[in-house]
Amino acid sequence: MIKVFSIILLVMMGVGAGYWFGQHHPEQKALDTASVTPVKKPLFYRHPMNPQVTSEVPAKDEMGMDYIAVFAETVSAPEQQKPPAGQVQLSPEKIQKLGVKTALVTERSLQRTLRILGTIQVDESKIYTVALKFEGWIQKLAVNTTGQSVKMGQALFEVYSPELFISQQEYLVARKGVKALSKGSAQALKTATDLTDNALQRLRYWSIDPTQIKRLETAEKPLETLPILSPVNGVVLEKMAQEGQRFMPGDALFRLADLRTVWLVAEVFELDLAGVKVGQSVKVAINAYPEQSFTGRVNFIYPTVTSETRTIKIRVALANAGGLLKPGLYGSVILDTHPQQAQGLAVPDSAVIDGGIHQHVLLSLGVGRFEPRLVKLGVLADGYYPVLEGLAVGDEVVTQANFLLDAESNLKAALSSMTAPPKPDESAPSKTPLPVE
Repeated sequence: MIKVFSIILLVMMGVGAGYWFGQHHPEQKALDTASVTPVKKPLFYRHPMNPQVTSEVPAKDEMGMDYIAVFAETVSAPEQQKPPAGQVQLSPEKIQKLGVKTALVTERSLQRTLRILGTIQVDESKIYTVALKFEGWIQKLAVNTTGQSVKMGQALFEVYSPELFISQQEYLVARKGVKALSKGSAQALKTATDLTDNALQRLRYWSIDPTQIKRLETAEKPLETLPILSPVNGVVLEKMAQEGQRFMPGDALFRLADLRTVWLVAEVFELDLAGVKVGQSVKVAINAYPEQSFTGRVNFIYPTVTSETRTIKIRVALANAGGLLKPGLYGSVILDTHPQQAQGLAVPDSAVIDGGIHQHVLLSLGVGRFEPRLVKLGVLADGYYPVLEGLAVGDEVVTQANFLLDAESNLKAALSSMTAPPKPDESAPSKTPLPVE
C-alpha cells in the first residue's frame, strides 16, 4: 500500500515539474507560440468572373463557383486608396490586358496636305465669239462641226454683204483719186486722202483682217465674198452659223476657245480655306492619265460659299500645250497648307476624344491613374492636332486602348470600368450573390 502511494506521488511530482519547466523555459515557450497560426480575415469576396461584383460574406455565383476571398496583402497600395474625384484607375494587369499605350506631348511643326476633287474647264478668258458688225449672208461654211480644231487665220466661212461691197468700192475709188490728184492742188489732195482714210477706217471698224485689205488693194476690185478668219488657235465650242443664213450685226455665229491653258475648278471645305492662297503652287492628278503628273497655280478663290456643302471653289490654271487636258475630265488638286508655321504643342489624333462640342484626352498621371483633360485644339495636320489650351510639354496622354473605339457609349462603358475594386462598405454588389449552403 505504501509502495503504491509512493508511485502515485512520484508521477504527480513529475507532471508538476514538467509544467513548471514548460512555463518558465523561453525556448519552449517560443516554440509553442510559433505553432499557433493566426487566422487572416479577408477584406471582401469578389465574383470569380467579374471583379467588379463583390460581397461582404462568402457566396457563390450563378454557376455555383465560390467567390474569391481578397486579402489586404493581395491588393496593391495604390488600389487600397480611392482615387480623387475625376480620376480613374487601372491595375498594371488591366493596362496590359486592354493594350493601353501612351505618348508624350511635344512641340513640332505641322504641315497639312489636302487632296480635293475638281473638273477641267475652259479658261473663260480665252473664249472668243465670232460676230460681224455688218449685215449679210453666209455663202459657204469652211468649218461646220462643233469641237473641230481651228488655227488662227483659218477661214471659218464666207459672207456676202452689199454694205461691205459698197465700202470696198468707196475705198478703191478714194485710193484712185489720191493717185490722180497727186500732182494737183494741196487742198484737193488732202480731201481725197481724207476720203481714203475714212473708207479704210470703216473697213477696220468692221474687223476686216489686214491681209484681206491688202488683198483688196492688190486686186483693185471689190471682193464679192469675204472670208471670215478665226481670231485664235482653238476649238469650236458652238456653231450657230448655217450656209445661206442671213445675219444681222452682232449675231453670234461661232464660239471658239483657246485650250492651250485650261482651268481646274475644285471645292475646298471652309475649314481648309485658311491654308489656300492665290499664287500657291499645286500638283494635279488627272484620272484619265494616272501615270502623269501636272503642275499649276491657284489663280483665284471664288468669293462665295456653297451653302448646301459649305465649300468654296478655287481655280487652278494649267498649261495644256499637248491638248491632253480636255474640258470635263475629273482631276484632283494636291496642295500643302501651313496652318502651323512655327513650332507648337501637338498631340496625336488617336489621343483625342471628340464629343462634338468639347474635345478631351486621357492624361496619364502614373501608377495606373488617368484623368480626363479638356483641351482646345487646332486643325488636324499630319496626324496631329495643334494644342491651343489644356496641355503642356511632357504631359503623357493615352493614344491607344482597345476599349476606346468608335461610339460614345463604348467610351462611357470603358470609363465606368476604370475604377478601383470597391470596398464592401462603399458599394453594393451589382449582382446578388447566391448564399453558401
